[in-house]
Amino acid sequence: MTVSTARTHKLPRFFAALGQLNATTWAGLVIVAVLVAAAVFAPQLAPYAPAKQNIIDQLAPPGGDYLLGADQYGRDTLSRILFGARYSLVIGFFAVLVAMVLGTIIGMIAGFKGGRTDVILMQIMDVVLAFPSLILGIALVALMGATITNIVAAIAFTSIPAFSRVARSAVITQRDREYVQACRAMGFSPTRILLRHILPAILPEIMVIASLWMANAVRTEASLAFIGLGIAPPAPTWGGMVRDGFENILSSPYPALFPSLAILLLVLAFNLIGDGLRDLIDPRMRDAS
Repeated sequence: MTVSTARTHKLPRFFAALGQLNATTWAGLVIVAVLVAAAVFAPQLAPYAPAKQNIIDQLAPPGGDYLLGADQYGRDTLSRILFGARYSLVIGFFAVLVAMVLGTIIGMIAGFKGGRTDVILMQIMDVVLAFPSLILGIALVALMGATITNIVAAIAFTSIPAFSRVARSAVITQRDREYVQACRAMGFSPTRILLRHILPAILPEIMVIASLWMANAVRTEASLAFIGLGIAPPAPTWGGMVRDGFENILSSPYPALFPSLAILLLVLAFNLIGDGLRDLIDPRMRDAS
């Protein structure tokens, strides 16, 4: 087996096996695709501007002019959910992207170098893991301010250890393989070995964690917005909508119910996708299912 075929054989097999995904995984992909499309085309799909108020129609029930009802300010719930999807998806995507890049780099360095470097880097990750992710995210956003950039940074920081641990264990598995030894014998630099030979082999495992942590990022963003540390009003974030709806939940549960269902649907979809990708790269899990 040559070095090039050894380092690239997993990716074609991984993508070729997408046809083996089960029905629930495809359901997750469809849900995410629909929500992404709804977020992109929100200005065309929303019947009203998300911040438009009509005090006469406050807490209007679903139906009529308001398909999903209106909140306490008479704002259309459906329009706000469509525009709120933008914040959840953008914050979740960039938070996971940053965490994936930084965590994978840290994990690859720790796993490939070993020794003291491995110990120091993993102990730093253990310190971060010692704090509950939501509590740490609350502390960071409270210190830095509730802007989109700061929320992305806070969620990404709490997610880095998950990626670094997965990347480290995957690199340790790969670093003693024949193709890596061949690369060393040919005089390739550690950077080239990691980026061009080991990274393609471990990328499927990283993508599985990314899909699962997208769900966590969406949930964390909604939690921060619910406690008042999300994007400032009148931006229509799902967590903020749930918080506002709780003020009148006994008389009108719909303003809190529908954004809660949107959060549930998106988190469920990413979990379904992550489970399907995990089964795809792990034959034992696929056989068990």
